[in-house]
Amino acid sequence: MAGGLSHLDERGAARMVDVSGKAVTAREAVAEGFVAMRAETLALIQEGGLPKGDVLAVARVAGIQAAKRTSELVPMCHPLPIAAAAVELAPAGESRLRIEARVRTEGRTGVEMEALTAVSVAALAVYDMCKAVDRGMRVEGVRLLEKRGGASGEWRAD
Repeated sequence: MAGGLSHLDERGAARMVDVSGKAVTAREAVAEGFVAMRAETLALIQEGGLPKGDVLAVARVAGIQAAKRTSELVPMCHPLPIAAAAVELAPAGESRLRIEARVRTEGRTGVEMEALTAVSVAALAVYDMCKAVDRGMRVEGVRLLEKRGGASGEWRAD
């Protein structure tokens, strides 16, 4: 393992980590992110007043779909049988939308990337649906909040 990174071999070449020797365990990860926008844009989202339709419903489905397809987007991710994926969106103040994704599986590797991908794609769906009224939106603060399962056990962000 070059430089302590598990995705690099002894020569420094990228590789998919061999997880075949790991035990199958219940695993869960929670991630969050925000979309900053004008207060008027958030009001339109809440009122359902955007021409493309229900922003929150579309973003929720986009995030769930993204969790299921993470291995197609992130080259070294293992394809995982997702047991559950939930994406919640809620206002965080007058001009930010908070997105939280929770993903579960029973497998040999964790679902942190799936939760982070779900949040990121849900945020992009919000942007796509609202860009006609607010091109200055920003995706911010995408991060892992917690993970459970596997040899490393539990982890929580500060």
